[in-house]
Amino acid sequence: MRNILVIARCEFIEMLKTKTFVISTLFAPLIMGGIMYFSSKLVTQPPGARAPFIVGVTDLSGGLAGDIEGRFAEYSKKNSDRQILFRAIENANDPNAAQKQGKADLRAGGINAYAVIDKDIISGAGKMSLYTYKTKPSDMDIFQTAENMMTGAAVEQRCNAKNISSSLLREIRYVPTEHVEIGESANQQRVQKQAEMITRMMVPFFFMFMIYMGIMVIGQQILSSVIEEKSSRIIEILLSAVSPFELMAGKILGLTGIGLAVMALWTATAYGTARWQGLAVDISGMMFFYLVVYYILGFVFFGALLAGIGAVCNTLKESQSLMTPAVMICIVPMISWFNLVQSPNGLFARVLSFIPPITPLVMMLRLSAASNIPIVEIVVSIVLMAVSVLVAVWVAAKVFRAGILMYGKRPSFREIFRWLRQS
Repeated sequence: MRNILVIARCEFIEMLKTKTFVISTLFAPLIMGGIMYFSSKLVTQPPGARAPFIVGVTDLSGGLAGDIEGRFAEYSKKNSDRQILFRAIENANDPNAAQKQGKADLRAGGINAYAVIDKDIISGAGKMSLYTYKTKPSDMDIFQTAENMMTGAAVEQRCNAKNISSSLLREIRYVPTEHVEIGESANQQRVQKQAEMITRMMVPFFFMFMIYMGIMVIGQQILSSVIEEKSSRIIEILLSAVSPFELMAGKILGLTGIGLAVMALWTATAYGTARWQGLAVDISGMMFFYLVVYYILGFVFFGALLAGIGAVCNTLKESQSLMTPAVMICIVPMISWFNLVQSPNGLFARVLSFIPPITPLVMMLRLSAASNIPIVEIVVSIVLMAVSVLVAVWVAAKVFRAGILMYGKRPSFREIFRWLRQS
């Protein structure tokens, strides 16, 4: 145990003395703070100028074209740098020819969108068909604006046909809403900002992302350290003083401490930046306890895996192919985080919680998204992860011991399985 602690201390100190680590650790909080600051500023900034957005319209109803053109003109007058222009595409003798012409103009780039308004749209029996061609992501917002104005014109005409005041209808439909959060005392309450609601929605993703980044970024150091010492033959000198297991365990333990320090810095920075921006983020102490527990379990699991990969590889390039499956598995909760947050006690979330490689990510996501996660599931997930860590460390130790002094050709999976059987 003494040798493991000595190696862990050396790994911890050596990592702290690395210039690239110091720079990246210090710059990461600054970057996060800068992103949050400039994001809040960008939200209040008006959109930039763009070329006029031309909408071709074939009005088969005969009663909407003028209203739509007027709405477009009024909008363009107020937004001179983001105009929406109206272009009538009509053929009284042959409506089908007009539609063919509109689609041809759309494909040729003469117009950016094309709308065909059915004859019976005012009565409610018809519809409006909107055509696009190779829509650019930058056009989505202005296309939605144009669509809202065209549907607004149809609603206006329907109100007139039924002798309903459209302004009265808008007044009736408008309900000002104030989001108020109450505190523990009877007189404690405050108005909740829209940004705070978005921030609370992002808190679960933040906790999951912290564990992911901590494991992957710091875990890479184990891999590069093992491969570097192996290729330079320093590993032979180290193994003359300690056993392979002590060397591997010391590296994992030392970098676990580095990971906890980095995560503490990142979390404090994110929390401080949110408070600086006036956002109230209510996070319980138990969440930080769970963050530490699941991070340690996840890091030791992947650290053992990466140490084993480093022992059988001679270069970082060789290790990338072996790392890909583990990284791909971790992406699953990253791409499905929103669905997991919406249903933290659903079947999908519960199943993912008991798949050891991603248990820390999913459980932190669930715990920060809901307060009613059964304590049984929390305990079972921790026990399952602890058992998985023991298995991973055992397997990695066997592979590490057999492969750390092997040079040249990387062993095949069959050879690795033979090492495990023989041990």
